[in-house]
Amino acid sequence: MQFADRLNRLPPYLFVGINQRIAELRSQGQDIISFAIGDPDLPTPVGIIKHLCCAAQDPANHKYPETKGLPQLRQAIAGWYARRFGVLLDPDTEVLPLIGSKEGIGHIALCFVEPGDIALVPDPGYPPFSLGVIIAGGELYSMPLYEWNDFLPDFNTIPEQIVNKAKFMWLNYPNNPTGAIADVGFFARAIKFAKEHNIAICHDAAYSEISFNSYKPPSFLNALGAKEVGVEFHSLSKTYNMTGWRIGMVVGNSKIIEALFHVKSNLDSGIPQAIQEAAIEALSGFSPDYAIARNVILQRRRDELVHALAAIGIEARVPKATFYIWAKVPLGYHSVDFATKLLDEVGIAVTPGIGYGKCGDDYIRFSLTIPDERLEQGVTRLSHWHWRKK
Repeated sequence: MQFADRLNRLPPYLFVGINQRIAELRSQGQDIISFAIGDPDLPTPVGIIKHLCCAAQDPANHKYPETKGLPQLRQAIAGWYARRFGVLLDPDTEVLPLIGSKEGIGHIALCFVEPGDIALVPDPGYPPFSLGVIIAGGELYSMPLYEWNDFLPDFNTIPEQIVNKAKFMWLNYPNNPTGAIADVGFFARAIKFAKEHNIAICHDAAYSEISFNSYKPPSFLNALGAKEVGVEFHSLSKTYNMTGWRIGMVVGNSKIIEALFHVKSNLDSGIPQAIQEAAIEALSGFSPDYAIARNVILQRRRDELVHALAAIGIEARVPKATFYIWAKVPLGYHSVDFATKLLDEVGIAVTPGIGYGKCGDDYIRFSLTIPDERLEQGVTRLSHWHWRKK
């Protein structure tokens, strides 16, 4: 039996290895506090769950759903974008529901990339940006994100021979893993670059509703000309704590939407309709007060953790958005070394930055999606950790 070479290009998915290591230590009786994975600990709002349970009992929802999603869901997505960002979308041609945004992120490269074609991918960046390109047979060009440049890519540094072969580019703000943000001016520069070089833009905006200190992240589609060159992915996972229900969307350029629909219609059978109806309830029936209350909790956690890290001499920028803390490892360490030290010496699991790209190797990522009691226990452990003496 011989498998495809592409499997050899795929690294083990980052979180699978982390979960296995945590499980191994816990099986040995160790109490591990995990700040590693960005899975909201706060529950899905009760009203959404009630709507889901009711919809699940409707026989009409027991059949195959349509890949393009319920018309009412596409309308709800368009309505949410209009209210939240002032962006107008045609529900029939500029909106496509997804089985979680990760599904669309993984498939979109199939719409652009032939073997040998290049995709521009941020480094550090969300791993599926790169993995989707590898599966499609394309090549990666990493756009480094440096702290001195606010973790924004510098398009002027991309070599001409790379630009000429590039078919599309990934952007992601608010950013995972760095917590960095971008303004409409940056998106406008990206659009200008894309138009000049005939490159499509895919923007991942999964964290647009997790923000602090009155900051409201913009949409990529707020920039003039965005729909001419690109699309934006969004997810109900973070916005409404619906990670387990697997529903998201992609919106924007109608030709890209149609291309991704063509791929999806041949590969999947759509989102279960009861979950679609729950998403309609979420997008249409919940006031912004829900996100505000949730973000107050996350902001308090952010401040506690950043303060604890600073007290033991670990640098971390205070993010205006996302539920991640991107902390710099001390001089003389790499991300895996320091993450292992943290796990072995105080029983705290974090994500090594190298898992997001070579430029992440000087950092580790903490997630704030951990119950308050466990976060406080973690903060206490950190406060007593004399890592410099080891």
